[in-house]
Order: sequence, then structure tokens, then C-alpha cells
Amino acid sequence: MARIKYYYDTETCKYERVRTKNSDIVLNTLGIVSLTLSLAVGLLILYSNYFASPKEVMLKNQVQELEFYYNNLNVEVEQLRKILGNIEHRDDNIYRVVLGAEPIDKSVRDAGVGGADRYTDIKEKNIVQKDLILELHEKVDMLRRKLYIESKSQDEVVNLAENKEKQLAAVPAIQPVANKQLIALASGFGPRVHPIYKVKKMHTGIDFAASIGTPIYATADGKVVEVSVRFSGYGKMVEIDHGFGYRTRYAHMHGFAVRQGQNVKRGDLIGYVGNTGLSTAPHLHYEVMLNGSHINPVHYFFNDLSAAEYEKIIELASVENQSLGM
Repeated sequence: MARIKYYYDTETCKYERVRTKNSDIVLNTLGIVSLTLSLAVGLLILYSNYFASPKEVMLKNQVQELEFYYNNLNVEVEQLRKILGNIEHRDDNIYRVVLGAEPIDKSVRDAGVGGADRYTDIKEKNIVQKDLILELHEKVDMLRRKLYIESKSQDEVVNLAENKEKQLAAVPAIQPVANKQLIALASGFGPRVHPIYKVKKMHTGIDFAASIGTPIYATADGKVVEVSVRFSGYGKMVEIDHGFGYRTRYAHMHGFAVRQGQNVKRGDLIGYVGNTGLSTAPHLHYEVMLNGSHINPVHYFFNDLSAAEYEKIIELASVENQSLGM
């Protein structure tokens, strides 16, 4: 039941009933509502400034978590970049130097990934910490490119190493007969007195004096391309193709231990010293050819000689004397 309000009228000295107008009721109501809304908005602003909502707290935690993972990934990417840098340094300054290859140009290693619209899908999205994500993507893509270049370089280095190993095995690097005392070398490379004609002629190999039947060894890996018997000239002869432009020839032999087409390794027995063909005494005439040209074989006897022995055999080979065969 609504209360009826009265007021005391001093003029009439009576209590008069309060008559409330509708407009007053409306205004009072609006005033109360306005005050309530003002208080509510003020409290909401105050709360939002000093207290985060559950959703904001959740989003803030997610951002902090993303930043944590980003920082960890960024550190790992930097560590991988440094490791790759060390590998690149060894590749350019050790492996390629040893194998005789040119280092990869720095501009190639540091070239950009390319593509102006490469990250358009990320740029167009409303992503938290977009700049950090773009930066990390760029670092990862650069690292991926450098890894690709280095993987190709490593493939090339492996091929170079394999070819280098084969090339080293193809070099005629030992003496064809056992000659530790160095007394077997009878005549060197160069102009020598011909044993038959008694005039100076080019001696295209070196002669090792040895008794008939002395073992002869292949001086490098290769394939036997010729096993021939002649009544003059080289007599019984073996020729080996070692690849990489190298060939060796073994002449005036007594007998063979290999056949044409056979593959041999350095140090394999290929035959025996003899006195066949145009020869004046039992010996081995040994030649080395590189790209079709005769070269001095004595410069390749470095695998089985010490420095002093190598100097001694160079001295013996330089003496101009008479050859034992052609």
C-alpha cells in the first residue's frame, strides 16, 4: 500500500496532502537512472583500469607464452646459424683448400630468399606480435637457404675427395723394382748415349739394372692396356693406363704376371726383369707419361723414399751415362 505524504502549511496551520505530478515522477526516475548509470560506468572504468577481465588475463597469458616460445626459438635459430657458420668456414678454408677447389662466394651464401610477397599471408592477418613472427620466418628461411647451399657444397666436396683419392692412387709414386739401396738405377731421364749407336739420344725413361727374374711392380692403380712381345725395341712390354692423364710403360721384361684389360693396384706384381728387345744387359726400362708427354719418372718416387734417399736418387738420375736399352 503506497504511502500518502503530507506537509504542514504555515499559512493555514494545517497539514496538506502532497500532490505529486507525473512529470516530477518521470524526472525523478530519469535522475535516479542517470545517477545509477553514471556510477556504473565510473565503476566499470575504474575496474577496467585496475583489474583485468578473465578474457584479458587469458589473452595476456597466451601472449606471454608465445613470447616465451618465440625467444626460445630465436635463441635456437641463432645457435644453428653459428654452427652453420662454423661449417661454412671449415668448408671454404679447410676442405676446399685441401682439395684444390675455390671457396663458395660470400655473396652466394648470403643471398636473400627472394619474393616480395613471400609473407603476404602473415602480413594480412591480424596476428599478435606479427613483427616478431615475420622476423623469425625470415631467419628460418635464410637458414634453410644457407643449409641448402651448404648441402650442395658438401656433395661437391665428397665428389672432390673421392676423385682426389682416385687421383692420388693414379700417380706413379713408387719405384717399379725393389731398390732400397738405390744402386739399381743405372741410367736417368734425358739425353743419354745410346747403347748401340753410341750417340746421344733422348732417353724417355729410366733404367733399373737388375738380374733376370727380379719382380716388377705397378707404380700406381690402373688398367693394363697393352701386353706385347717384340723382337726389337721395347721387347716384352707392359703399359698401364692410370687415368687422370697418367700412363706407365715397363720394357725389356722377361715374363708377364698380368694380362691386357686387367685392373691392378699400386704394388701389384706385373712381371719380371728381362733382357729382351733392344737391350744390352738385364734391366727394366721404365717410362711415365702425362697427357701423352714423357716426364721424368724420378720426380714421382716420393712414396717409398725418405727425403735423403730422394735427393740421392735425383743425383744418380742426373748423371749423363749410357743407357742399357732404347
